[in-house]
Amino acid sequence: MIRGIPIASTGKQLSQKAYLYPGIATVIFVVSLFVAVGNPPAFNFLLSAYLAGAAYYFIYQLCGKHKPWWVLLGTALATVLILLSPLLIGFILVFREILPGRLPAEGEEISFLPFLIRMFFGAGLMEELLKALPVLGALILGNLLKNPWRDRIGVWEPLDGILLGSASAVSFTLLETLGQYVPHIIQNVTLQAGPEAGQLVGLQLLIPRILGSAAGHMAYSGYLGYFIGLSALKPTKRWQILGVGYFSASALHALWNASGAVSVLLLALVGVLSYAFLVAAILKARALSPNRSQNFATRIFSEK
Repeated sequence: MIRGIPIASTGKQLSQKAYLYPGIATVIFVVSLFVAVGNPPAFNFLLSAYLAGAAYYFIYQLCGKHKPWWVLLGTALATVLILLSPLLIGFILVFREILPGRLPAEGEEISFLPFLIRMFFGAGLMEELLKALPVLGALILGNLLKNPWRDRIGVWEPLDGILLGSASAVSFTLLETLGQYVPHIIQNVTLQAGPEAGQLVGLQLLIPRILGSAAGHMAYSGYLGYFIGLSALKPTKRWQILGVGYFSASALHALWNASGAVSVLLLALVGVLSYAFLVAAILKARALSPNRSQNFATRIFSEK
């Protein structure tokens, strides 16, 4: 009688094929959001964490390679520590003061090409290198460790680089959005229209910035992570591979930033292009993977 009840008879299928854990996470976040109603900072944090987690889970499923959750979380936390450390000041000095990457002042008028060049140095090269540091650290650390830690932590193929690069981008996006963009716009609107309007506009900015990270920061960093992982497969061409990945990812990043000053249509086209670059990298990484027979994304799509 009990075996006739669906939940009692599905067993392993429930956890493996029914997206049980994402469902549990969604319920937890929904309840937490109810609790946080009336507390805008907490509500914004929970909502942005859920949206960013969902975007990352989508990329993780596309990659189809298991990577320990604590490695992914550690990569994200390492990026946060880098951004909160004095290292960020050094990066700003090099890329925005010494190199021609100075960001335009508020209200400063600048034509597209000079703006694009500034974005290439001041946003593309600087931010992509910052986000890649934990991935490069994992690559180096993996070579120093012995198994099983070597395989768990290290970057040995493009899929490893994509997963770690995207994880780094998640924390970068959250910190940038919640620590810079949202508070700034809330403050400006509050001065003009009051606190309620400020909170509403802040929420309206938060949602597209986090949702768009799959075609933004996660796309650039995941794409660069592909080349970091590829350099591990082809060490004789390491620097050439890393150079191509770094500069092309930075160019995509700069083009997105500069397109917003031209037209919404161009911005959308660049976003689609960035997402296409990421997905193409994932598909190529799955084909190159030494462990492609164990790839769960390949099995899922072949079953369908």
